[in-house]
Amino acid sequence: MNTDRDKIHEVLKRFWGYEEFRPVQEEIIRSVMAGRDTLALMPTGGGKSLTYQVPTMAREGLCIVITPLIALMKDQVDHLRRRHIPAVAVHSGLSPRQIDIALDNCTYGDVKFLYIAPERIASEPFRLRVQRMKVSLLAVDEAHCISQWGYDFRPAYLRIAQLREMLPDVPVLALTASATELVTKDIMERLSFAEEHILRSSFLRANLSYSVRHTDDKNGQMLRMIHGVPGTGIVYMRTREGTEQIAGFLRNEGISAAAYHGGMGYAERNRCQEEWLSGRVRVMVSTNAFGMGIDKPDVRFVLHYSMCDSLESYYQEAGRAGRDGKRAYALLLVDKDDAERIARRFDQEFPPIEEIKDIYDRVCSFLQIGFGEGQGASMLFNIFDFCAREHLYIGKVQSALKLLQQNGYLTLTDAQDNPARLMFCVSRDDLYKVRIRREELDHFIRTILRLYNGVFTDFRPIDENELATWSGYRIDRVKELLKKLWQLRLIRYIPSNHAPMIYFDEERLPREDLYISPDTYQRRKALMHERFGHMIAYAENEERCRSAVLDAYFGGKDTPECGVCDLCLEKRRRRKRQSGDDEAIRREILALVERGENDPARLCTLLDCGVERSGEVLRGLIGEGILHTREDGLIEKIRK
Repeated sequence: MNTDRDKIHEVLKRFWGYEEFRPVQEEIIRSVMAGRDTLALMPTGGGKSLTYQVPTMAREGLCIVITPLIALMKDQVDHLRRRHIPAVAVHSGLSPRQIDIALDNCTYGDVKFLYIAPERIASEPFRLRVQRMKVSLLAVDEAHCISQWGYDFRPAYLRIAQLREMLPDVPVLALTASATELVTKDIMERLSFAEEHILRSSFLRANLSYSVRHTDDKNGQMLRMIHGVPGTGIVYMRTREGTEQIAGFLRNEGISAAAYHGGMGYAERNRCQEEWLSGRVRVMVSTNAFGMGIDKPDVRFVLHYSMCDSLESYYQEAGRAGRDGKRAYALLLVDKDDAERIARRFDQEFPPIEEIKDIYDRVCSFLQIGFGEGQGASMLFNIFDFCAREHLYIGKVQSALKLLQQNGYLTLTDAQDNPARLMFCVSRDDLYKVRIRREELDHFIRTILRLYNGVFTDFRPIDENELATWSGYRIDRVKELLKKLWQLRLIRYIPSNHAPMIYFDEERLPREDLYISPDTYQRRKALMHERFGHMIAYAENEERCRSAVLDAYFGGKDTPECGVCDLCLEKRRRRKRQSGDDEAIRREILALVERGENDPARLCTLLDCGVERSGEVLRGLIGEGILHTREDGLIEKIRK
């Protein structure tokens, strides 16, 4: 009889070509196949995706995977399809018709994996179909996003509880690479686990050497790392301006480097990323906007030019080095002003509640949303343009938006591929009264109305290729006609683009009706300072193995030393020096005894290493049987 163990090993070999699982992978898979709700804590690059992909392929049914980043969805779907595994992704970058087709294929077709953003759970097309799907597993990636005490809380994740209610008999697998004990308990509670059940892989990376350098010459230390370690690397900066400056500095030093940050255009970011992935650029100098979903296993070093604001983010970013299992290096540079500078930034980024309300008002006005309007709307939102126009510090705005998300007013997405959108500026009745002399435009408007509902009340995603097919016009002509209708003030039109979006969960409220929970506000602020305190402690630690510190932070017990971090290597050097020093002291003691110095108290005072150290070495010689103590208390060498 073919057991579950036989099945999962057969699937692993057939689809992925592996003979064995990594540590804890098989335990997680068998837990899921037994129908248990499971929280899996696995390090970055630890093979999380296999823990839900293998059990899904080993039995009938579909796996719904909830993940926050569209780039990761697309990457996973592409990987699965290359293995001839049917998979689809549903996100806001698709038109309504494309979403309908994808969901119908999950309901009536042979799709094995449905990747979906948490914001889509509440959508009517999804809710109508999900209960008709044969779902065998619900996988929640980046599960720490569901915890309001996590470092990357996303309120949309709270909607997963509704999905569990719709699929009461389907087990859930929650996956994260960065959750403290407080966060793990919150995850299991928010996901309505039948019982607490955590499976944890070690967070130790045996091939990754962590180091910290306290220095006033960060550029010099950076060059030493880059010249000393062959291969590609990442240098993380805190600011957009910093990435440009350091990339320029490295190029002046003859090192191929590119800057990457959220303020760059999509095409430029994509070009830089491709050049780095292909090896044409050796060093990527980036803000934390770079890295998620980037699959480059041979990164040899990750250098942080200054401290992160939490160990969670530091571990995630440093962990992008050495995913191929070969030796790699993670270096953190610290100067005497870093901690104070970041602490000051915290105060700027955690504005008073009245300032949060003011930012909410400004965002709504920026997006032209009136009071009582906007519920359910999704709008393009370039935070850099907004901050420049309103003369606001971007960190303060980001923090205010996070608190507004946490209180359920709106959700800011990461940059993503967005379809073209349009909305009619005139009513349906008024549209029919407009005399459009060109028959081409009239036919085109009728095509739009035939294909898309709701275009008189809100911006609706449209597919320009679909419009071309049904109207009979070429795609370039379709875009010209859309612009023409916009110039005639009949529609508002947003071409397809790659940008962040804001989803309004509630209608715009007057600022006096906006409620930000003071308890939540204070708790998040306290946790933010606590997390940064752990980051400072990591940077200032001069004794304990750095890998062990990180593993313990994420719940590890009795973690062995890694042997390869800067502190472990220094301990090894000290022991080696000490071993060499001991041998010299031994020779000196034996020479003194040969010369007749046989009073142990006097002998120990004659040595430069001090009485305590010389006494320790002397006792060792006696214990080894090289010297012995006579009845009169004097020592002599044993003659063999």
